[in-house]
Amino acid sequence: MAMNLRLRDDQAEALKQRAEQEGTSMNAIVVRAIDDYLARTAQQALVRETALKQAAKWRELMDRLK
Repeated sequence: MAMNLRLRDDQAEALKQRAEQEGTSMNAIVVRAIDDYLARTAQQALVRETALKQAAKWRELMDRLK
């Protein structure tokens, strides 16, 4: 899938320089950043969901311990 990405001039220049330093493409860096973001937020969502389930499971006990 193709898409347009609008960057500020300073972002585009920094990305270009980083790609040259790493010997890779700007696209590869952007794709890697998106993959990292998706993995991180998926993990955060899983932790949040697990915490809510455990809080509900142990709510009565926690209330009694107050």
